[in-house]
Formats: sequence, C-alpha cells, structure tokens
Amino acid sequence: MTVTGGGGFLGTAVMRLLEDLDAEVRLIRSRDYDLREASAAREAVDGAHTVLHLAARVGGIGFNRRNPGPLAYDNLMMGANIIEQSRLAGVSRLVCACSVCAYPKFMKTPFREDEIWDGYPEESNAPYGLAKKMLLVLSGAYRRQYGFDSCVPVLANLYGPNDNFDLEDSHVIAAMIRKFVEAAEGGANKVVLWGTGRPSREFLYVDDAARALLLSAERLETSEPVNIGTGMETSIRDLAEMIRRIAGFDGDIEWDSSKPDGQPSRYLDVTRARELIGFEARVQLYEGLTRTVASYCEAVAAGVDKFQRSHSAPISLGRRHHV
Repeated sequence: MTVTGGGGFLGTAVMRLLEDLDAEVRLIRSRDYDLREASAAREAVDGAHTVLHLAARVGGIGFNRRNPGPLAYDNLMMGANIIEQSRLAGVSRLVCACSVCAYPKFMKTPFREDEIWDGYPEESNAPYGLAKKMLLVLSGAYRRQYGFDSCVPVLANLYGPNDNFDLEDSHVIAAMIRKFVEAAEGGANKVVLWGTGRPSREFLYVDDAARALLLSAERLETSEPVNIGTGMETSIRDLAEMIRRIAGFDGDIEWDSSKPDGQPSRYLDVTRARELIGFEARVQLYEGLTRTVASYCEAVAAGVDKFQRSHSAPISLGRRHHV
C-alpha cells in the first residue's frame, strides 16, 4: 500500500495502524514528491496495488482566509494528478480523503450525502472544500469512463495527538488546547477565543478516521460520498468548557465576536458508513480530548516542537497536517 501525506497528522495515524497490521507500506512525503506535478505523482504511485491519498494543503479559518489561491490550486492539482496517474499506473484501488468542508454552508443537520451538491460551501472554506469536492467528481467520472476503482470518504473535523498547535493556522481544538494549557500554566485570568461560540461541530478522533479509511480501502465499492464521523454535534462553547476543565484552567473565557464563526452548524449523518463499511467511531469526545491534552503537555515538557510543521519546498503544504 502507498500512502501520500503519510508523515502528516492523519497519515501518521494511518501508518501506525498499518504497522500494527504488519502491512507493507510505502510512505510518500510531500517534501520528496511535488504531487502538483504529474510526473511526481506517477513516481509516487508506480507499482502500488492500493493508494491512500491523504496529502493536502489545509488549515483553520485564519489560514484559509490568507491562502485561498494555494488551497484551491494545490489541492485540485494533487487530487487530479493522483487519480489520473493511479489509473495510468494500473493501481487497483484508490482511496481519496475528502472533507466535511465540501458541504454547502447552509444545510439541515445532520448532513446527508445526497445533499452535498445543494449549495456553495462556507466562504472561508470554499477554495479548499471545492477542490476536495472535485475528488468526488473525478472518482465518479473515472469509474464510468475507465472502470477505475476509487472511493472518496468524507471526513468530519479531526483532532488528536500529534496535531499542529500553531495558533495562526491550527483548527479549533488544537488552538483551544494550547491556549488553555498555556493560560493554566501561566496563571492567566482569562482566555480569548474566536467568534461567538454559538456554532456547532462534529469532531472525529484521528485514530477512528484512520480505521475508517482502511475499512474504505477494503470494503467501499462506490464513488458516491460516504460520511465518516461520530454523528454527534457539539457546540463550540461546550467544547471550550470541556477543554478548559481538562487543562485545569479556572479563569474566564472571553469570546471575540469580531472574529468569524465559520459555518453555523456541522455534523454528519453516518448511516451510510455503518451500512457499507461497518464503521462506527469508538473514541468519545471527552476521552479523545483528554488524550490530546495529555499528549500536548508531554510534548511541551519534553521540548518537542508541536506548534508548527515545516512548509519547505517543493510543495509548500503549509503549517498544517495532511488530511
């Protein structure tokens, strides 16, 4: 099996699971293969029976607002090249990770797969979300035209140990963990968080996501979208209270409403994943948050840089994980 983005946040969890299964795996790192180039993508997938495409350029709201062009171009080119070159190389099975950001901004919850085409994504996520959404278009088109076997599971918001905790570019859980832990250790009397806290999200522990992707590689025989998540909705305010408690911070929370909230509500109907691949999430949110806070604190105590990832050439994927 070949895994693109295998050195990133999600990729690391996938690689760990494959190692536990004694699988023979080839890890493709973006610093070695610029997947925006067709020749590099071909080299990456040559000889593979199964490919998991996890490499992406992705970040939180702040990163998305600063980088709409690269988010659209890099993700679109990587996805198109991996699908086309996998077909030409004779890959038997391709799994491309998609994102909940592909869904329209205004949706009835829970999000159902048949409604993914019913509107435009939330503006700050749209360049990324639409580029990832094209994976669904390409997968279906290649299945009809060439009989090429690929699938595109749609992942909820991920979190867990080994995430990126850079405050400028990280997603909400990683940013909150860093803020609350630093405030608790520094004796601060308040923590300032983005937005109003009113939106809701669904959060999937990274090890559960990794397991779902391997189940998809084994069992998912459609190019139609399949939601991967917990099916559970959590408000950002409730999330903040959980992390504050776990981090041991007893000060106040101040919500900065001048900052954007993003999509109003986001969680998934996960019935299709349960029926098609037998997936159900195992890690409850509070348990996963506890593990993530502990991992972050251990890394800080050990002097390990968990705040940012390199964005060195050739692909400049940014200071975020691969998804």
